[in-house]
This record gives sequence, C-alpha cells and structure tokens, in this order.
Amino acid sequence: MKPQLQFDFLVDKDKHTMTIKREFDAKRQLVWDCHTKRELLDQWFAPKPLTTKTKSMDFRDGGHWHYVMIDPSGSEYWGRMDYRTIRPIENYTAFDGFCDATGALNPNLPRAEWDVTFTERATSTLVHTVVAYQSAEAIQQVIDMGMKDGMISTMERLDELLVALSKR
Repeated sequence: MKPQLQFDFLVDKDKHTMTIKREFDAKRQLVWDCHTKRELLDQWFAPKPLTTKTKSMDFRDGGHWHYVMIDPSGSEYWGRMDYRTIRPIENYTAFDGFCDATGALNPNLPRAEWDVTFTERATSTLVHTVVAYQSAEAIQQVIDMGMKDGMISTMERLDELLVALSKR
C-alpha cells in the first residue's frame, strides 16, 4: 500500500461496530469486481498464508457466497456471506458468519452485518466498511480472534492483486 493511501480501523465497543476505511490505488469498477466476483475473491480474500476457495456464489439481493479459507496444514475455516442489498459498484450489505462445509451457520461464533460502500476518488477508490455485531461480547470475540491483523493482511493481498490486474 502506498503510504499516502488511507487506512483506518476503528472499533466502537459501545455500538458493537468496526469501521474500516481502506483506500486502493485502482478504479472503482476494478475494486468492486474484486469484491464481487468469485474468481477474484479466491485470489485475495484471506490473510496470509491462508488461501480461499469458493464453494458457491450467487451475487444478488438474497444471494450468498459460501467459501473456505485453508491454512498451509490443510485446516479449513468456512464462511458464509448472505447478501441483503446490492447497488452495483456503489454498495452492498450482507450478513457474514462462520459455518461448516454445508453452509450451516455456527451458532457459537459471531455473525455480523456488513455495509460496504465504494467511493471513487480522483486516482483511487475508498472502500468504507461498517461491520456491526449483536453484542459487546461478539465484537470482543472477533477482536481476540485477530480481526484487525487479518484485515490488514487481507487488504495487502488485494493491493497486490490490483497491481497485477492493472498491468494486464
């Protein structure tokens, strides 16, 4: 990431939210595509050294993305994003949660509502994400699981992918 690009990671434990503002050195359409197309998500959506593989994806209002993150030893961490609303290249909202290989949500792990907005700037794109949890305990649980470091690593992977895609 270029040092002048914005990155903010703010936690509001009273409101049970995380706000992540991350600027990318790419046009909005390309950043949107990287967030909404399975073949691109599989290339960046996991902190290093994990990799991601999509099991199924239906990017539409009421659709879903069912994926697995795999660590180098082969351990699998399943997730499911259930899309609520989609406004192409502007915003999407969804519920994100931990699940199993069948897509059944894990009731022992937090589920969050994501609101992701894409704003084009002169030479970059700002992605503003608000992640809302149901309780102070839930947000603390994901903080303890390493959410901030995981997001930093994942966003760095997106930076690398955007550079590679821009060269094509």
